[in-house]
Amino acid sequence: MALYAGHGVAEISRRDADHKNLTATTQAIEALVATCKAQKRKAVCFVTGVPGAGKTLVGLNVATMHAEAGELHSVFLSGNGPLVSVMQEALARDQVRREKEAGRLIRKGEAISRVRAFVQNVHHFRDEYLRDQAAPSDHIAVFDEAQRAWNLEQTSTFMLRKKNRAGFSMSEPEFLISCMDRHDDWAVIICLVGGGQEINTGEAGIAGWLQAVERSFPKWEVHISPQLRDSEYGSAAMIDDVARHCLVRPNPDLHLSVSMRSFRAENVSTLVKRILDLDRQAARELLLEVKERYPIILCRSVPRAKDWLRQQARGSQRYGIVVSSQAYRLRPHAIHVKAPADPVHWFLHDKDDVRSSFYLEDVATEFQVQGLELDWAAVVWDGDLRLTGSQWGHFSFVGSRWQRVNALERQRHLKNAYRVLLTRARQGMIIVVPEGDDADPTRSPAYYDETFTYLASIGIPILASNEADGCASTQAVPASSK
Repeated sequence: MALYAGHGVAEISRRDADHKNLTATTQAIEALVATCKAQKRKAVCFVTGVPGAGKTLVGLNVATMHAEAGELHSVFLSGNGPLVSVMQEALARDQVRREKEAGRLIRKGEAISRVRAFVQNVHHFRDEYLRDQAAPSDHIAVFDEAQRAWNLEQTSTFMLRKKNRAGFSMSEPEFLISCMDRHDDWAVIICLVGGGQEINTGEAGIAGWLQAVERSFPKWEVHISPQLRDSEYGSAAMIDDVARHCLVRPNPDLHLSVSMRSFRAENVSTLVKRILDLDRQAARELLLEVKERYPIILCRSVPRAKDWLRQQARGSQRYGIVVSSQAYRLRPHAIHVKAPADPVHWFLHDKDDVRSSFYLEDVATEFQVQGLELDWAAVVWDGDLRLTGSQWGHFSFVGSRWQRVNALERQRHLKNAYRVLLTRARQGMIIVVPEGDDADPTRSPAYYDETFTYLASIGIPILASNEADGCASTQAVPASSK
C-alpha cells in the first residue's frame, strides 16, 4: 500500500530488517531495464530469495516505478489467485481511504478497476493476449511466483477443455514470453521465484521458463542470480543447456538473502529446509540461534495453541491457523480443510469479524497463504506427512482410510506444502502435532507420535501447562513426557 502511494522500498522496510539487499536488487533490475531500452534488447530476469525475503515487494517496487501510461508502462502479474485478490482489495481500500482524507470521494468499484489495471491475475493477462494478437501495452512484465506457471501438458489440456483450442503447443511460460516478444524494440520480463514452492500439479517450475527461452527465444538474454543453481530450485542442468544457445548473465544482486518476513530471525527458512530434509543435527544447531529471537513452540493441543497465539500477539498483529490442504483428519479438532477460508476476509478483516484469521475458526491452507504472511501462526500437522522410521511417509486420505502417495511429484508437492506453512509467520509460530486417538484407526497415535518426537528431538520447546493461572508457558519438556 505504501509503494502504491508513492513511497520507496527502503522507506517501508522494517527498521530491524536489512533493506540494503532490497535496494540493491531493485537497482540491478532498473539498470537492466535501462540497458534493454537504450540498446533495444529483450531479457528475462530471475530474482530468487528465501521465503519472506521481499521478492513480491521488489516486484511491486519496480512495477510502481513504471506504472504511468507510456512506453515504460508495466504490469504486476501473479498466478496466485488468493495473493492477487488480497492485494487488489487492500490497495483499493487504501486508495478509497487516502482519497477521503484528501477531501475527495471515490467509489470502491472505481478504485478496484484502477488497481486491476496494475495488479492482474496472470491467467487474465494470458486470455487477453490470446484474443488480441497485438503487442502488450507493457514493456515490463513482473511475474510473481513464476515457478507456478503451467507446463505444456497442463496448458494444452486447459486450452482444449476451457478455450476449445485443440493442439495448443506452448507451455504457459513460452506463451507469456511470446506475448512480450511481440514488441519490435525491447521488453523485460522479471520472474520472481522461490525454491521448493511448487505445490500444484502441472506447475512448470523455473526449468519451464528456461526451456521456453532455449526452445523458442534464443535471442533473449537470461539474467540469473547464482543461487538459481541451488538444489531447491532444480534448474542447474537447464541453466547449462540454455547457456549453450543464449546469453546467460549471473548477477549476485538478483538474490534476496535476508528474510523480511522473519525479520527477527533471518535463518528460519533455512531451519525449515533442514527440518524437512531430516537433517537433524544441522537443524538442532541452527535452532539454537533462531529461537533466541524467533519463538518456535511445539504442542499437542489445538485449544492451547490458540491460547498461545492470543497471548503472543500485540495490538494489530495478525495471527491465524494454517494447515495442509490434505489434512483431512483434523475434523475432530474443528478444522475442515474442504471449507477453506476466503483469503480476503481472512487476511484483511478485523478482530470483530468471525471470518477473519483472528477468530481462529476458519483455517487457511498452503493455497490461501502462499506469498502472504501472518505475524504469528499455528501450524497444525496431520498424518498426511508423517515420519516413518528414518524418512517421511506421504499419505492421502481417500474415502475412509489413508493411502500411501507413491508419485514423486505428489510427494514433492506435499513436502513443499509444509515448507510453505512453516514459513508464513513474521514473528513466531507454534506447531501442533495432535496426539491421535486409539479408538479412531484413521487417527492412530502412531501416525503422529514419531513426527512429534522428531521435532522435539531437534530442541523445539514443548508447551507446558502452568497450573497456577491456567495459561501456557514455554518451558522445554522432555519429549518422553509428552
